[in-house]
Amino acid sequence: MRVLVISDIHANLAAFEAVLVDAKGEWEKIWFLGDLVGYGPDPNECTELLRELDHIALSGNHDWAVLNRLDMSTFNAEAKYAINWTQETISEETRRYLDALPSVLVEGLFTLAHASPRQPVWEYILDPFTAAINFEFFTTPYCLVGHTHVPVWFEQTADKSVIPYVPQYGRTVTLGESRLIINPGSVGQPRDADPRAAYALLDTETLAWEHRRVTYEISKTQAKMRQHKMPGRLVNRLEYGW
Repeated sequence: MRVLVISDIHANLAAFEAVLVDAKGEWEKIWFLGDLVGYGPDPNECTELLRELDHIALSGNHDWAVLNRLDMSTFNAEAKYAINWTQETISEETRRYLDALPSVLVEGLFTLAHASPRQPVWEYILDPFTAAINFEFFTTPYCLVGHTHVPVWFEQTADKSVIPYVPQYGRTVTLGESRLIINPGSVGQPRDADPRAAYALLDTETLAWEHRRVTYEISKTQAKMRQHKMPGRLVNRLEYGW
């Protein structure tokens, strides 16, 4: 099965649509790793679009926050503003969809978690030390995560050490025998100094994997955010990928 692997759309419809156009005809099912809403101006529109497509999806920390499942004191002021705005804006249908999402799924050789297999909704795997701990919390060969908004691979070697790798875009690689934690990056709010939307393509039979980036109309999303009086830092950061 050919899979479109995406994470952290964050209510950015322009970015989501750009990914779908760029990957058109190359996938059969979407695996979405969580954080459908928060930060961006199009929570209902992104939810409606995802629901139209053949997909499975996870709940992320911003999705939980919108549902009042998380203590808001863990969020910075700008994120809190966006969460409060989203709570007032989403439809009951969107709320029900978010409420039904699981935090972890296993699909064949792949464990899917928004943040980490150890703490599925709230843990940042940003370094080999944290990754090494998390290899003990899943039994499949591979784990796919989001949450950090940074595309990266963590490979566990035979001696249980962990090696990080920066992805090479537009190059197809085959997942090997080593256990891996892979982050496809963020569709709607990249944070690796590259403002392009990030995603990946996976063939679950051949284990072919490809990281990709695609440009989108950032100004279109920013204009909507300004219209809704969202904090300037949230608006501006989209241009810089941080």
